[in-house]
Amino acid sequence: MFTDSHCHLNFPELRGELHAIREAMATAQVTRALCICTTIEEFPEVHSLATEHSNFWSTVGVHPDNEGIYEPTLDDLVQRSKLPKVVAIGETGLDYYDMAGRKGGRTVADMQWQRERFRTHIRAARQTDLPLIIHTRSASEDTISILKEEGGFAHATKQGADTLPLAKGVFHCFTENMAVAKAALDLDFYISFSGILTFKAAQELRDVAAYVPLERCLIETDSPYLAPTPYRGKTNNPSYVPFVAKQIAQLKGISVEAVAHATSENFDRLFPRVLA
Repeated sequence: MFTDSHCHLNFPELRGELHAIREAMATAQVTRALCICTTIEEFPEVHSLATEHSNFWSTVGVHPDNEGIYEPTLDDLVQRSKLPKVVAIGETGLDYYDMAGRKGGRTVADMQWQRERFRTHIRAARQTDLPLIIHTRSASEDTISILKEEGGFAHATKQGADTLPLAKGVFHCFTENMAVAKAALDLDFYISFSGILTFKAAQELRDVAAYVPLERCLIETDSPYLAPTPYRGKTNNPSYVPFVAKQIAQLKGISVEAVAHATSENFDRLFPRVLA
């Protein structure tokens, strides 16, 4: 019934609880989950979750915020994407949050390494015709700009200018404003909402969710983080994704079942390899 389109079940908070989590998922009617890769080093572990469980799938990619890890080449991503049950490239994107603090007094110019990494992922996605899982935080202008440039959109009106497929994918754990949502929708990307949607102070985000067409919505937990109300502050897991669906249902004046059905259909449409 429900599909968690983004979770990190290999992270330490969840890795040892997999059996209990799978039981909780079944009870909550969460029938599927996409396990997200954030480094090349962790890919074998993430991929094994998918190959060992019929209702899990995996991605391959390196999170924009990760440093001191193996830097993926185009070939690294393309070759791993050919493995069974790998359905997307990412998580990738840009994260400029707290550059003055957490990132040691850096400027936007200092984040060129993130932009180059993002470009590599977009090129891999287009070469393989797989969707991108995009993370953007305090960097929406550059994220959209690079996506347009590398995704083929800048040349889409020039017949024969670019023979690769246009980039496609989802802006995961969306926290940006309406303008960014509209820009993503204009590129035919999906938008995924997390437990943040249920937070008391998230009215602006709820306004965005009310605006985004249901046929472009996905739901996720981003677990082990961002547990929805009433579990806020606790360790998140995929069995909590129905609370996100419930919030969307309230915003759109439809049933939770309708949201579950639509977002699961959207998942199948964006990630067709899950049906292979």
